[in-house]
Amino acid sequence: QAQLVESGGGLVQAGGSLRLSCAASGRTFNRYAMGWFRQAPGKEREIVAAINGSGGSTYYADSVKGRFTISRDNAKNTLYLQMNSLKPEDTAVYYCAAQTRYSIVTTTGYNYWGQGTQVTVSS
Repeated sequence: QAQLVESGGGLVQAGGSLRLSCAASGRTFNRYAMGWFRQAPGKEREIVAAINGSGGSTYYADSVKGRFTISRDNAKNTLYLQMNSLKPEDTAVYYCAAQTRYSIVTTTGYNYWGQGTQVTVSS
């Protein structure tokens, strides 16, 4: 059974950095697009970034462009999110997501989800 496990969340001051990791097990997703989503209290879950199967194409939400970088290591079956210049409004639970339908970058169609990791940015 496929499993996604996020790590790397925590408490950081505004302007700081964190790197999230998502380790996949149970099956490989290295031919398929993966993504990072987040959900803040009282808000709907939103996509943060996505990457295609090979890692050569990416998508970013406008709110994180220029600050966050998504990447993947298919040999390790691991997805990453480097978050720089963090702002208090980035505070949320961050989820790793995968799917087995599209190899191109996609913001929809994800059906495998991690348990989430909390990111809190203090002002």
